[in-house]
Amino acid sequence: MPSVLPEIRAPSARLTDAHGRTARYLRLSVTDRCNLRCLYCCSTIRERHIPHDEVLRYEELLRLADLGVEQGMEKIRLTGGEPFMRKGFMDFLRVLRERHAGVDIRITSNGSLLGDHVKALGELKLGAINLSLDSLRPEGFLAATGRDLLPVVRRNLDALLAEGIPVKINAVALRQINQRDMRSFVDFARVNPVDVRFIEFMPMGEGAQWSEDQFWPADDILAEARKWADLAPCRPDAGDRGPARMFSIAGGQGRLGIITPMSDHFCAACNRLRVTSDGLLRTCLYSDREYRLRGILRHPRLDARFVVRVLERASSKKPLGVDLLRQRRGAVAARSMVSIGG
Repeated sequence: MPSVLPEIRAPSARLTDAHGRTARYLRLSVTDRCNLRCLYCCSTIRERHIPHDEVLRYEELLRLADLGVEQGMEKIRLTGGEPFMRKGFMDFLRVLRERHAGVDIRITSNGSLLGDHVKALGELKLGAINLSLDSLRPEGFLAATGRDLLPVVRRNLDALLAEGIPVKINAVALRQINQRDMRSFVDFARVNPVDVRFIEFMPMGEGAQWSEDQFWPADDILAEARKWADLAPCRPDAGDRGPARMFSIAGGQGRLGIITPMSDHFCAACNRLRVTSDGLLRTCLYSDREYRLRGILRHPRLDARFVVRVLERASSKKPLGVDLLRQRRGAVAARSMVSIGG
């Protein structure tokens, strides 16, 4: 990794689309590899991992982060696959934090591989770690992920909380799997300072394992939660600019949230751009239009201006996802979630 840090210019706000939305949030997928086989993330069709030489190098990811911050990005989320599957991830994370001390840097992880890194993660002062955890029962966890790793994930979750690292738990709402977990999730949020957020199940990619039987809509999720706690809507604040509708839990330290990509769209407030681990820019989760960045980043005669032009052009054409969703039949995107970046 480069030892000399480039000069970072003051942020601009040029990544604004025709609907008046400005991109402030960059999601970078560092790998498409994962040690779990979550039914909402993976396809029933045999998946091809991205060849090593097609995956963005850490130096290229840093360059994208630098340019994103120059263009006004305030938050960077590192996703996968499972980020901790990639060799050297912690070294990359340290350099990213050093370069962008004022940026809100977050990680999405399944929590199974970060046990050896908890202390180091605490020292990096991350905005949060989003832990994908769909069930607190061993049989539910196995059904959702295809792996029997719940004890490991729970130990690592406890370690994160003990270290004082902000944690958000993301559970994909699966009626036949985690409806039975609601009381346990509510109780966990009652005694721990965490946000537990249920995300409606989306059919992502060809061969998606989505089904009507598993789909658990937001109104039903909320009704189930209210069986176990008195909930009150939270006023949105600077920390709640994302898509989740948050609720306080009477007498509790944590909160409950609902994210509704299927039943109640939040496209009008979307402020994010995604880059897949093979260097494809996606402006909308529901749009299969992708802009190639890897070739530009590796071209010896193309400098940062060409990347910025792609970012600006792509942002200007960013669609309203709900319009695309109304036209869809079946999967909401051609690629599975693991290949896009969760």
